Amino acid sequence: MSVPTGRRLTAESRERQIVEGAIAYFAEVGLDGHTRELARRLGIAQPLLFRYFPTKASLIERIYEEVYLKRWKLGWEETVRDASLPCLERFRRFEMDYQRTIDDYAWLRIFVSAGLKGFDLPSRYLGMVRERIFAPLLEDMRAESNLPSPQAQPLVADEFELLFGIHGALVYVGLRSRVYGMDGTADRDAVRAAMLDAALPGLLATHRRVVTRARPVNPIGE
Repeated sequence: MSVPTGRRLTAESRERQIVEGAIAYFAEVGLDGHTRELARRLGIAQPLLFRYFPTKASLIERIYEEVYLKRWKLGWEETVRDASLPCLERFRRFEMDYQRTIDDYAWLRIFVSAGLKGFDLPSRYLGMVRERIFAPLLEDMRAESNLPSPQAQPLVADEFELLFGIHGALVYVGLRSRVYGMDGTADRDAVRAAMLDAALPGLLATHRRVVTRARPVNPIGE
């Protein structure tokens, strides 16, 4: 992305140009790309880039807001708490819309690069998924299965892993194409729906075993 000679941008337009260019650049080369090269691609001097974003870290934080936080939907949180639906249907609806939303070149490639290069972007974002989506869903899965509430028996890591395992498999459908460059189906929605059809029927039974296995054993006499 370059700016024609003589063109003067407003501060808002220049900032938008930098952010959009940075998203495209880091999606292509990874988050270890250099701001000097980014500025060259944008057709601006590096000091001008730093006038808007004093550090590379501040630019990456803005990318996190633009690519990840702005695409987060409060409707996902409402879906997983919708008591009118069985828990597995809530999980299905969340995953189908979530996966469609993140199946994006920049979203997936920057996310993978951030994890490989030691940035905290993935852990922060997956923490949101864990606490805002999976924790309330697991609580209601326990209630649906007549298991102890998290207040009586705290949620354990293995419960979250059940959901993250299915979740990660669905993400991989997009990763194969966007990150690894492997040809896949043109209808990724249909593939993910089929994967959920295969995974969900046994989820509650497996979850019950995980929770039961994690129950503390009372000493004899108590």
